[in-house]
Amino acid sequence: MINLRNDYSQVGHPRILKALSDVCLYDNEGYGLDVYSDKAALVIKKLLNNESADVHFMMNGTGTNKTVLSHILRPYQAAISCNTGHINVHETGAVEATGHKVIVCEGIDGKLNTKLIEKAFYSHTDEHMVMPKAVYISNATETGSIYSFNELKNIRQLCDKLNLYLYMDGARLGVAMCSEDNSVKWSDLCGFFDAFCIGATKNGALLGEAVVICNEQLKKDFRYSIKNGGGMYAKGFIIGMEFYELFNDGLYLDLAKNANNMAKILKEGILAAGYDMEYDSSTNQLFVIVNEYQLTKLSKEITFETFYKKSENEIVIRFVTSFATTKEQIMKALKILEDLNK
Repeated sequence: MINLRNDYSQVGHPRILKALSDVCLYDNEGYGLDVYSDKAALVIKKLLNNESADVHFMMNGTGTNKTVLSHILRPYQAAISCNTGHINVHETGAVEATGHKVIVCEGIDGKLNTKLIEKAFYSHTDEHMVMPKAVYISNATETGSIYSFNELKNIRQLCDKLNLYLYMDGARLGVAMCSEDNSVKWSDLCGFFDAFCIGATKNGALLGEAVVICNEQLKKDFRYSIKNGGGMYAKGFIIGMEFYELFNDGLYLDLAKNANNMAKILKEGILAAGYDMEYDSSTNQLFVIVNEYQLTKLSKEITFETFYKKSENEIVIRFVTSFATTKEQIMKALKILEDLNK
């Protein structure tokens, strides 16, 4: 079977496994207070060109989003999210379980814009309703799209005007930053966001996300929030080791580029074979429209996610490439797809 189901099926990149193996019997300080986590934080700050940012390492995306949003919001405050946002669809109400409502907007290609945010903000008028206080975006989004520099600049300016925090879920930040369509630099991120995360689970790591807090007001006591939310890993040095290996010499970017390059070849081949795409993704998630017959045949040779039924005989499926996807796998998948659409 050709694996195009997701970008976290493999254990991890061999270099990360070797880095862990080389020091597997060393003694380390626990709970993220080790030298490896310190070194990883330094290389991330260097990439961001921001020495004052706080960097914390956590285990997974859902726990990260839940912890950050519950940390920055008062009990009566809420987060504005796109309808496809991960906190709205795929986290089992984790944020809302902390007592914070998610205000949902019908996004455009998986993204929020200033008009949508303004509408959500001004529709909550007084203390009888939750107070919008944070804007949550994903980059890359759940539909594979990315935010441009100008889009983020406009959202940041609106958040400043409305006194809203801006938080980015960067579970797939690597492929967003390495997209051919990207106009955002790493050094831009701390200027745009009060806090954001850098995902590694979906880019070659065994596990782990890095939380970057840029807003001085939000830095205080964040470790208390991590511990309170169950996200403080006793063996946090493992995540620190991984992030240092990923960011010390550009491995993180190389892995993301491979995922994007394989997706580009796959996308071009899919379109050439006569298939339609549900979204115009520029990263490693591709949403393809197939019929019932094609779905049945494809599922026997390729692993993928079936997303939803678009019409009576149209189904949207998702292909995802990863750091480990090879061109040989892509060409085999395209041959199968071409034969089914003749």
